[in-house]
Amino acid sequence: MKNVMKMEFSARSENESFARVTVAAFIAQLDPTVDELTEIKTVVSEAVTNAIIHGYDNNADGMVYIECILDEGCVELAIRDEGIGIDDLDEARQPLFTTKPELERSGMGFTIMENFMDKIEIETEKSFGTTIRLKKYLTNHKALCN
Repeated sequence: MKNVMKMEFSARSENESFARVTVAAFIAQLDPTVDELTEIKTVVSEAVTNAIIHGYDNNADGMVYIECILDEGCVELAIRDEGIGIDDLDEARQPLFTTKPELERSGMGFTIMENFMDKIEIETEKSFGTTIRLKKYLTNHKALCN
């Protein structure tokens, strides 16, 4: 049975923990393992932080949008901003690449997302923003997932 949650919030770094905890609380109804929950929380943190720091260049006037769908033990996330978009997606997906070295960014955001989730799709358009779609099949429910 499908269950959907949507939220939006100001692109402020202090809202990153709010997003992480809210998504974790919603997903908890599927009884994920501790590792699965930790991985999903980490991925939400990475995607939201990317939207705030890179998408909006720390401009708190922007909004971050999250949609989470639970469907037969599968977790689907879409994290979207309407910021500047990504110049070169292939380059941005390379481990250790960052456009903000002065902020001591590790450049591992996409790598972490790819390693912790089963599927990742990134849509980006200059001046219109970025959407990251992520999917994870929970261990206790894999047989039910499409």
